[in-house]
Amino acid sequence: MTRILAYRFSAFGDVAMIVPVLREFLEQNPDVQVTMVSRKNFADLFRNIPNLTFHGIDLTKYNGFWGLRRLGRELVKEFKPDFIADLHDVIRTKTLDLFFQSRGYNVYKIDKGKEEKEHLTDIWNLNKKPLKPTTERYAEVFRAMNFPLQLSHKLRPQIEKVGIGLAPFAQHHGKMLPIDKTFEVARILSQKYSIFFFGGGAKEIEILDAWQAQLPNTKSLAGKLKLKEELDKIASLRVMISMDSANMHLASLVGTRCISVWGSTHPFAGFLGYGQSVADVVQVKDLTCRPCSVFGDRPCYRGDWACLEELDIQNIIELAEQDWS
Repeated sequence: MTRILAYRFSAFGDVAMIVPVLREFLEQNPDVQVTMVSRKNFADLFRNIPNLTFHGIDLTKYNGFWGLRRLGRELVKEFKPDFIADLHDVIRTKTLDLFFQSRGYNVYKIDKGKEEKEHLTDIWNLNKKPLKPTTERYAEVFRAMNFPLQLSHKLRPQIEKVGIGLAPFAQHHGKMLPIDKTFEVARILSQKYSIFFFGGGAKEIEILDAWQAQLPNTKSLAGKLKLKEELDKIASLRVMISMDSANMHLASLVGTRCISVWGSTHPFAGFLGYGQSVADVVQVKDLTCRPCSVFGDRPCYRGDWACLEELDIQNIIELAEQDWS
């Protein structure tokens, strides 16, 4: 059996996007064994995939050049790979790549399309075009090894679904709908449907607990679930409403439709959840400055965050009520 060693250590959403690629790759190449190396707390993302071994590590134990060299030695000794896949291509993995190359391995790396993304987010670029999906960029790493791989880009619903999930938060301001707008979405939908709030961190837990106290038919799950439990709950939802954040990708992993909200970022950059529909994207379409950022971490060029402030929440509500039975 051919053995592939693959690694990516962050960010959570980007690591989650690897999962459907590996699942379909291993289904189409049953004579291949993949070892996925990442942070220990990401393990439940990769559960129940035949021929996949997840190797979780504590990166603090492998600091600097010599620490990464030690990690490389351990991985070679334990897993004896035939191919190396760098799905991250940052300084840490470039250093790890050097170790494998010194041992005679060809290292196959993701092309993240940095120049294309810089052009896309140039506010003076008025001819914006969609870039290659990140999942396809991952797939190309394995195709470069001469393995066949055709991605379906389809969701795989797992169980009968009820209720609506709402994940109001994102890492950066440019990706997060104003909190009062999201509260209004919750207030309106909770009059007809069961709503489950998702979040993490002390401040988010405080806000969502307060929403639960104010709104009937709602429940905050923030800070109450382990990753496996959170995935199971999202799998049971009829629909998830999420910012351009990891929750969108978790919904994809478990086959749940996701209505995604985009501000300064844009699906054109290639980060729409795997299998999710462009028809479920909510965004302000007539702003020529969008997208101004790939990750939502840049200040607003205009200074007014029109991409979020002008977003009509009625679009979210109408999408959430589609096809409801």
